[in-house]
Amino acid sequence: MNPLGSSREIVQNKLIILYILDRLDMPVSNNAITGLVLETRLMNYFMFQQCLNELHEGGLIRLSPAGGAESAENNKEGFILTANGKNTLQYFLNLIPPVIKKQLDKRLPEARREIRDEALITADFIPESESKFTVVCKMGEKGFPLIELKASAGTKKDAREICENWKNHSAEIYAEIIGSLTKKR
Repeated sequence: MNPLGSSREIVQNKLIILYILDRLDMPVSNNAITGLVLETRLMNYFMFQQCLNELHEGGLIRLSPAGGAESAENNKEGFILTANGKNTLQYFLNLIPPVIKKQLDKRLPEARREIRDEALITADFIPESESKFTVVCKMGEKGFPLIELKASAGTKKDAREICENWKNHSAEIYAEIIGSLTKKR
């Protein structure tokens, strides 16, 4: 027996992953789908990663540029279903218990919005030296870049704070910047 579960459990978990990707209907990063699966407590991390890897190796899912305005330029990738994955899911959909489908159907629309929004708002920093960090903050909307802001920070702590503020308050910061730039002087 597989130490990570029975054959039936592994098949069901693979179908759950296919179901999630089908319902999200967009490229989903490993981090995003891992977080969703662990949050819903449908399987443990190791089982999930094994199943995801086997689905990928089996050609039922593939990596594709992730959604969001800046995905292509940042080389971000996400998992999507292949035609074989869709066919397999349709054929074996009844092996997913209705209670699990209902749980996922309730959670996935909000998860889709969160994943999409996360892809549209990014912030990261690049260390240039011990006392200089370049922070890059971006915001996009439906494939259209709204703003890309580069700033220098003197400490790693400041760079992280700028990134967190951007991720948590980007709409207000963007409005303040545009308001300031369009203000009559």
